[in-house]
Amino acid sequence: MIITYNFDKDSNAVLSNNDTLETLKSLPENTFKLIISSPPYNIGKVYEKEVDLKDYLNWQSEIITEMFRVCSFDGSIVWQVGNYVDNGEVFPLDIYFYPMFKNVGMKLRNRIVWHFDHGLHANKRFSGRYEVLLWFTKGNDYTFNLDSVRVPSKYPGKRHYKGNKIGLPSGNPLGKNPSDFWTLIEQEWEDGIIDIPNVKANHPEKTEHPCSFPIELIERCVLALTNENDWVLDPFGGVGSSLIASIKRGRRGMIIDKEKQYIEITKKRIEQFQNGTLKIRPLGKPIHKPTGKEKVSQLPIEWLNNQEENSK
Repeated sequence: MIITYNFDKDSNAVLSNNDTLETLKSLPENTFKLIISSPPYNIGKVYEKEVDLKDYLNWQSEIITEMFRVCSFDGSIVWQVGNYVDNGEVFPLDIYFYPMFKNVGMKLRNRIVWHFDHGLHANKRFSGRYEVLLWFTKGNDYTFNLDSVRVPSKYPGKRHYKGNKIGLPSGNPLGKNPSDFWTLIEQEWEDGIIDIPNVKANHPEKTEHPCSFPIELIERCVLALTNENDWVLDPFGGVGSSLIASIKRGRRGMIIDKEKQYIEITKKRIEQFQNGTLKIRPLGKPIHKPTGKEKVSQLPIEWLNNQEENSK
């Protein structure tokens, strides 16, 4: 594998430890089949600099303009965002990003909801348990490999009940379309929906990065929106999850991140992936379903005592 630290079309992986906007400006146009990232935003994390929402969006607008330029004619941009919270008020970032992508000429193909069971707990509103992936294409002739990401059908034995196909199987032997709602609910895994959990303390991909992108989430996008040897770019690369997903699936990948420690972690993760020691949650693996026997799935004794006291 050829690894470089500046863009080289002959390399397999590029790790750029530089400013995102300046690096984007240096890249050749119409190069990347997929640009995918979870951009940093103001949620009070240590690794983010607190900025005014207007200034943040202006900065992101410049990023989007450059991403459009370097995206291939048949390429896609997937922007995974959550909410910006200011003094308890919620600002859904996908609402702000949509017109910014439209203004440069991109076309929205899906607004994908990624639901997960873990996150920050709120006291004065309902706890947020989903984020959004905005999938845009540069044009109308774009790559979409649905068969690569189909999931098991709930009722594969269903048949047409009328018309010229009556009696024939009505589904697809490869499975069904995973839809635009990617969830974590265990029962829905049993019903044939693939789970993609966020990267928290007990996740096998947990690193020093405070907000890692799960490889599994990116992997589905890589499989659906690119072909082998295509280029994938993550302009806010973090610890290289998008790069790992790309390499794993036979694509070429580039990340940009200004934090040197994350570039070093990415290098280590690539080495671990190559020698088979990198912990990766397999695509489509169901999350653990409690049996009720584990202590953590049982009511604490203090709560039971309180219930008994209140019932007297």
